[in-house]
Amino acid sequence: SATTRKRRPGEGDDLYHFVTEEEFSLHLKEDKFLEWAQVHKGARYGTLLSEIIPPIRQGKTVVREVDVQGFQSIRHHKSFASGKTYKLYTIFILPESEEQLLRHIQGRAPMAPEELSRRIGSMKKELEVAHENDVQIKNIEGKLEETIVEVEQAICD
Repeated sequence: SATTRKRRPGEGDDLYHFVTEEEFSLHLKEDKFLEWAQVHKGARYGTLLSEIIPPIRQGKTVVREVDVQGFQSIRHHKSFASGKTYKLYTIFILPESEEQLLRHIQGRAPMAPEELSRRIGSMKKELEVAHENDVQIKNIEGKLEETIVEVEQAICD
């Protein structure tokens, strides 16, 4: 992802392209994103077409993790809408429970009560669209390997 958020301590360049607001806006203007979103009314994140489409054209399966906003954008993107150019297959990873997800959110970093409330609202909205995906897989705490196997099976089927 390209992102405008600040780099966290110890974070390298292996997961994100850290860009300025101006660079992100230029990418938008030049239609370089498959999807993009402003997350929690803060930083913007986007998936660059240049990292997705070329491998698909080479016959590769591309796995991409996006939030619900990204999912909505991709499924309506001209390359994927109604299977026009490329096939889109979606998997929604569900939390074990809302309580478990809330513990995870609170454990990531300290946040103000208003921010926590906003994130809880986002969590509830996101869980409402799980049924719109091709497959839903529950990620049980402490059973990551089993979840990975389920995801791999869903991709290979």
